[in-house]
Amino acid sequence: MSPGRSCGAEEPGAEMPRAEASVRAGEEARAARAALTGIIEPGDETGGRWLREHGPVEVLRRLTAPAFMPGAPLTGASEKRLDGYRSRAAAVDPQRYLAAAASVGGRLVCPGDEEWPGQLDDLGDARPVALWVRGRPNLRMWGLRSVAVVGARACTPYGAHMATTLGAGLAERGWVVVSGAAFGIDGAAHRGVLGAGGATVAVLACGIDVVYPRGHAELIERIAEQGLVVGELPPGSHPTPSRFVLRNRVIAALTRGTVVVEAEYRSGSLVTARSAGRLGRFTMGVPGPATSGLSAGVHELLRGEGVLVTDAAEVVELVGEIGDLAPARRGPVLPKDLLDPVTARVLEALPARRTADARDVAREAATTRDEALARLYELHSLGFVERHGDGWQLASSAVRAARDRRGGA
Repeated sequence: MSPGRSCGAEEPGAEMPRAEASVRAGEEARAARAALTGIIEPGDETGGRWLREHGPVEVLRRLTAPAFMPGAPLTGASEKRLDGYRSRAAAVDPQRYLAAAASVGGRLVCPGDEEWPGQLDDLGDARPVALWVRGRPNLRMWGLRSVAVVGARACTPYGAHMATTLGAGLAERGWVVVSGAAFGIDGAAHRGVLGAGGATVAVLACGIDVVYPRGHAELIERIAEQGLVVGELPPGSHPTPSRFVLRNRVIAALTRGTVVVEAEYRSGSLVTARSAGRLGRFTMGVPGPATSGLSAGVHELLRGEGVLVTDAAEVVELVGEIGDLAPARRGPVLPKDLLDPVTARVLEALPARRTADARDVAREAATTRDEALARLYELHSLGFVERHGDGWQLASSAVRAARDRRGGA
């Protein structure tokens, strides 16, 4: 069965004796899920349980049937809440939704489709009813190697710089960057990927044909052309504060890990990171100044379940496969770092501001006089020490500075 017709194939009653009947059942399930995206709010676990127990066609039938009609009722919701579902159900038009999505190059991806990202099933009854997707790439394939980069809307120049370089660095390493297309960190991460010619996914809290925020109209259009724009709500739907929060669970579940770049204590980005942690994904944070309120939430995350990262290489080392290691980090190599252990010990045994004879040096370095003398001559030839009569002392600061500029012997 093709991806376009397999939606809901896993639901009860999908297996039919004839191919034609099976295709009709698949189309009916697809239309039902399209309708239910306009009835059941994102993250509604009661609606998710109904879908699991009864399948999309039956749930839609029960919500559109008159309340007085006989039949098993949908349980777990008050009559007042059921009235709200029925009111929405009376107004939905799945064919209009599908046509509106197609008009902007979109499609509906449902559980059971070839393109459905299986990791979203980790959300249990809170998984999306379906996803509206705009863009050419395959969402499931892109989700297999993806990382979320999220953070504050009112970010600092430092935060924007870090998000941009993270996005570009991950793109250059072949990773898909997922974010929410919001102002601030989200937008900076998307732009970093697009500038590097990489792959990025924007998960919206509205319909895929609705531009929000309006100031990101050009950015969202570029993402749709070069990547994917994804949403749970049907075309024409507008965002609300609760939809932004619930959208974050999809970002967390879709990706292997979430990186937070700047976030206050009550930031929605921390919701994404903690959702990722509960789902068994990696949670990461980019540190900022200890005095910055915009980094306070990130630092709190790092004190708990988060892992500190500073660039794309460190992110990939954590979420990638065996062998995806970040380069070793260390300060500059000084000439004395190249000395063998015994010679280094002899050098350290010399007093800072006076001479010492070989016997005193040997005692401090825990070696013999002959060994100490041999090492002192080596150090002399390298410019580390000077001899004055029978005594030895550290080379003058001018001599050491010149030697360090030369990089040693």
